[in-house]
Amino acid sequence: MAAVKLQVLKKDTKTKARLGKLYTPHGIVDTPVFMPVGTQATVKTMSPEELKDIDAKIILSNTYHLYLRPGHELIKKAGGLHRFMNWDGTILTDSGGFQVFSLGDLRKISEEGVEFRSHLDGSKQFLSPEKSIEVQMALGSDIVMAFDECTPYPSTHEYAEKSAQRTTRWLKRCKDSLTTTGTQALFGIVQGGMFEDLRKQSAREVTELDLPGYAIGGLSVGESKEIMYEVLDYTVPLLPENKPRYLMGVGSPDALIEGAIRGIDMFDCVLPTRIARNGTAMTRFGKLVIRNAEFADDFSPIDPTCDCYTCRNYSRAYIRHLIKADEIFGLRLMTIHNLRFLINVMGEIRQAIQEENLLEYRNKFFAEYGYEK
Repeated sequence: MAAVKLQVLKKDTKTKARLGKLYTPHGIVDTPVFMPVGTQATVKTMSPEELKDIDAKIILSNTYHLYLRPGHELIKKAGGLHRFMNWDGTILTDSGGFQVFSLGDLRKISEEGVEFRSHLDGSKQFLSPEKSIEVQMALGSDIVMAFDECTPYPSTHEYAEKSAQRTTRWLKRCKDSLTTTGTQALFGIVQGGMFEDLRKQSAREVTELDLPGYAIGGLSVGESKEIMYEVLDYTVPLLPENKPRYLMGVGSPDALIEGAIRGIDMFDCVLPTRIARNGTAMTRFGKLVIRNAEFADDFSPIDPTCDCYTCRNYSRAYIRHLIKADEIFGLRLMTIHNLRFLINVMGEIRQAIQEENLLEYRNKFFAEYGYEK
């Protein structure tokens, strides 16, 4: 039996969107789904109980950060990541590839892997496909991501081609290294930059390995939304219909809706938690910078349409006071709201797919939020 399996329940007749259930060793996840990011075995400022309260079913943790601190052997000794962080829901771990490649001059790529200096203490480190899989097996995540090279933007066709081909070779090594296929599912990653021919080549090579799921990487790295959607338009149809499709690093409400319309099942992004810590809230009517003076005596909730703990109990004025006073509780309240807001959006997307009015939902949402279609 595969560790992870997608059941497609319904396909939208007007778009490429699908409604599904993702079966994992730690629960069933309704798709399309947004995954909160818990980089260092915690979603910043939130407890596992609070994640359950906002109806999060799956979270993401980071191989690179946990490998450097506290170390995968320690987490394995603790009984794996689920027990270490007291989270009994589904966990996806990314491979560390994106973090390593974002180090720039601090890393050196070879066919064997990537040599880099730790951002913590400057010590020399090395990550290869085999090492990334070893770490993720020790962590015990439900979904294991292949170690890939995230092609930078912009890049030449020549560089993007070499990068995508290396990603395919590394994927084969990842598959050969994973010995826990009954409890962990390996997802391959399609690369190729912004070049249609390379994306098609990468998708063909990656899907030939018949993995439990597939991701589209190398997007939301500086290109325009229009370019990202164009890449999705020709890449998503190349992925198997009976396997989950994951768009990596995307989490703005408009991109979640547009991604779902194009057939994406899974999303993740640090955006909602990061802007929360900067005092910015996502609402039905656009972003609010709560730290601004205009909210000093505003005693309404952040978003009157939201059902989260924050909006049920606290005013904009109080949260602004906490943020201005550098009180951690303010960051917690903002984070709870932003994540619940996106999880609510995903629930509305699923409902719209069920009722076959996803395009109408998009138009209404964009009009309220202030997006241009």
